[in-house]
Amino acid sequence: MRTRLLTTSLLMAALAVFLAGCMETAPKAAETTQAAPAPAQASGPTFGNPSPNAGTSTSNKANAAADAAAYKEVAYKNANKKGPALIVIPGDIKSANATFTQKFSPNNIADFGELELSQANFTVLERANLGHLLNEITLAYNLGNVAQARKTMQVGKLKTTKWIVKFDILKAEQIAANTKGFDGQAIGGLIGSLSGTRGGYATGQVVGSVKTGDSTGVWLIGMRYKIMNANTTEQVAQGYKELKMEVGATSTSVMGISESAKGGVGLDTMIQRLIQTAVWDIDAKYK
Repeated sequence: MRTRLLTTSLLMAALAVFLAGCMETAPKAAETTQAAPAPAQASGPTFGNPSPNAGTSTSNKANAAADAAAYKEVAYKNANKKGPALIVIPGDIKSANATFTQKFSPNNIADFGELELSQANFTVLERANLGHLLNEITLAYNLGNVAQARKTMQVGKLKTTKWIVKFDILKAEQIAANTKGFDGQAIGGLIGSLSGTRGGYATGQVVGSVKTGDSTGVWLIGMRYKIMNANTTEQVAQGYKELKMEVGATSTSVMGISESAKGGVGLDTMIQRLIQTAVWDIDAKYK
């Protein structure tokens, strides 16, 4: 009897060890399921700022200025309505301003035009797909050559083209500038010499170290858009838009501690904003 009980106890102990081993080696439920994919970002991808100044007051101010000038999509009024097929040809830059003409070419402006017209739901036949035909099209419509225009528009996808659109820069000039500043050197020296005391001399030194300066320049940039009938070269519509561009700089220095800032909307941004304003007109009035 005692032998039977001993045997039973040994069997129960062995069974317990076996079950414990199985439980330890069995995979856990969490290990057998794959991790759930990260939820999609509703606002698009975000990126970090590797600058050593990230989070400082200078970084925050500079980023706030950059955010105000950053590209923003326009909710065009009739974007839900499909627009006619069109081609954007390089326009003319009438301005003689050297800064502008060195930075921009008609092709740059036409690129912006294609982008925004596509955003407004027009069927845009990109110039890159036209090859050598682009020069023939541009020449025909700039000269108003009806025969050449009709001949060119009988090729492939060009048959469905209804409009030829161009954007011309008619004005780009700095029309105003203003500066103001303070240099405390003269006043500080006067305070120090008249006071005759150590405290007055120290005050004069502080005032003499103060230097401030502000400068602002304002540009006017004007753009004309022109829509032409693709078959007849006749003008369908035109419009003119003009926007101000302000650039500025400010600086302050007191007792060797200085602070400065400069910025404003650049020429690239101004051209894109003018294009957006012109496309808004085209989308609202002529679609």
